[in-house]
Formats: sequence, structure tokens, C-alpha cells
Amino acid sequence: MTRRAPHEGTIRHREDRRWEAILDLGFVGGKRSRKSFYGKTQREARQKLVVAQRDLQRGIAPTDDRLTTGKFLDGWLEDVVRATVRPRTYVSYEQTVRLHLRPTLGRTVLSKLRPQQVQALLNAKLASGLSPRSVGIIHAVLRTALNQAVQWDTVPRNVATLVQPPRAPRAEIHPLSPEQARSFLDAVRGDRLEALYSVGLALGLRQGEILGLRWSDVDLEAGTIRVAQALQRVNGRLEFVEPKSQTSRRTIPLPATVARALRAHRSRQLEDRLAAGARWHDSDLVFTTALGTPLDSRNVTRRFQAALERAGLPRLRFHDLRHTAASLMLAQGVPARVVMETLGHSQISLTLNTYSHVVPALQREAADRMEAVLSNR
Repeated sequence: MTRRAPHEGTIRHREDRRWEAILDLGFVGGKRSRKSFYGKTQREARQKLVVAQRDLQRGIAPTDDRLTTGKFLDGWLEDVVRATVRPRTYVSYEQTVRLHLRPTLGRTVLSKLRPQQVQALLNAKLASGLSPRSVGIIHAVLRTALNQAVQWDTVPRNVATLVQPPRAPRAEIHPLSPEQARSFLDAVRGDRLEALYSVGLALGLRQGEILGLRWSDVDLEAGTIRVAQALQRVNGRLEFVEPKSQTSRRTIPLPATVARALRAHRSRQLEDRLAAGARWHDSDLVFTTALGTPLDSRNVTRRFQAALERAGLPRLRFHDLRHTAASLMLAQGVPARVVMETLGHSQISLTLNTYSHVVPALQREAADRMEAVLSNR
């Protein structure tokens, strides 16, 4: 008798009284591979065999009944996430898998994972005291992983998309008003980090982008700054990483005030270099310690809080400088598309949704301008 060709199948009656359909998958990884489907009747087993053969013709491999959700997530982290995201993002994904997904869903066979299990996980995490935003992150990580499983034909559907995460309240934004922004700049005039604050306030750079800025990225003659890297703390160590996304790589025009602050800062840094002598670390970084080493974000944030207190302003996050820059630009009538590109957002909807608090004022101004045109005033 001749050996069966790949993708042919046989059906047999087992001793446990079930019917087994065996599909020949041909050689996989150098070995002959088969896949079994079971049914209470011969007809049920045959139907499963026919579906699997049809899927194979469409390029869809049968699901692996031995692959657990935990094993898949581990492989996804190493094969996909580690190679495609920034180190700190990988750490965040790995922690979500290790602390929240693997303990509950890890032993479940991936092909048998059901929406009800995912919903129960999210509900339990919310009941344990995690915030809706934290639970939403757990859901987002699982959804992203299962999207990859679908693309690899490991599972036929993404069960996480069939589950509703808890609604997370929109985080409130507390930007500085124009008067507060001017008061803050007055209070930090002459401060060692004056130029750093000016870049954050006027250009809306992320803190990591500011700390990773190099003099080779600054063209004071042309009046531009190029965002090409960021400085992050990963597993306790400071590392230079790629910008957050492709749109985060950008070149931004400098306001004259910021250019002047950077020139003064460069002169001050040259004095530090002379004073440090052989101890100076030549990193080309714009913002450094007195020895030329990178600044720690935690120290920068502490100094920022002290500067706010000196200016008589309320306590804010450093990231609120970025929010202030965007809000002030929009309030001054800068087109949302320009604000989006300055901030390095990937979509204009992200810009408009984040800074929706500015929109009513813009709409009022637009209505007043339309009235002026239509009434010829």
C-alpha cells in the first residue's frame, strides 16, 4: 500500500467509543506530522476533518491543542515584542504578562481560550483594587498578543476583542496659563536648567527626548532642534533608546527665546567642562551634570517641583509642560496639524482628543470670525 499524501485523512473508531479523524500534515520541521480531531459520531469527526482540510487549502494551519496561553505569551514577548518596542515598553509588557495574564490564563490551551475567561480576569482585577486604566492596559496587552496569534493562524479569532474593558475616566490635564508660564520662566531665569524648562515649555518635548538631546541635534543658526533619541531608565539603568514612534522623529523650529536660553546654556556648560578637566564625560548631550554625565529624570523632576514652588505655582508633573505647550499653541490659533507634528503624535485625533479642553474657545473664536465676515464688520 502507498503512503497517504499530505493533507489526506483517515477515520477510525477508538476503544473509548469516540471517533478520531487523523489529518496528515506532511513533513513539519523534518518530521512527519499528524493532527487528530475527535467526535462522538463518525459524522462529527468527518466534519472536523473536512473543515481542517479546507483551512489547509487556504493556508490556515490547524490549531495546536498543546500550546498553552502562557507558552504563547512567552514566545510572543521574546520573538515579537523584544525586537519591535523600546526596552522600557518591553519591561511593561513582560510585567503585565508575568503578574496578571500568566497566573490566571497561562495554563489554558490557547485555542480553547474563551471571552468569558478574559472578562472574568478583567472583572477580578478591577475588584482587587486596580484602577480602570491599569485593567485597560492588561486587556490591551492581551489583545495585542492575540492579534499576533490570529495573524500567525495560531487561533481563528481574537477573543480579547469580544470583551469590554472597564471605562477609564479621561485623565485631567492641568496646563499652565500664559501668565503662569511667563511667571515660571521668570522664576527659573539664571537657573542651571533654565534652557531645559524652556525647551519643554515652548516645544512640548517629552522629558526623555529632552534628556537625550545632543548638540549635534541642535542648529542654533538655522533655529531648529531634531528629535532623534530619548533617554530612559530601564531596569535601573539609564539607556538611550529610539524615539517613541516614527512620527516622534521630527525637526522643530526654535522660538528666539529658546535659542537664547540654549546659547547661554552652552556657555555655562563650557565653563563646567573647563572646571571638570579630565573628569569630564564628552557625551555631546545638551543637558548634563557638572561632569557631563546624563541627567537622571527623577532629579530633574525634583528640581522642577522646587522651581514651581519658587514661582508660587501649584505642583505639576513635568509632563504638564508638554500639555502646556500644546494648549498654548492651540489657543494661539496654531493649526492642529502643526501642533500634532510638533508634539510627534501619530494621529491628529490624538492631539484633538487630548486637548479637547481648548476646542470650545477655538470654536467661539471661529464663530466670532464668521460673524465678522458675514456682517462685514
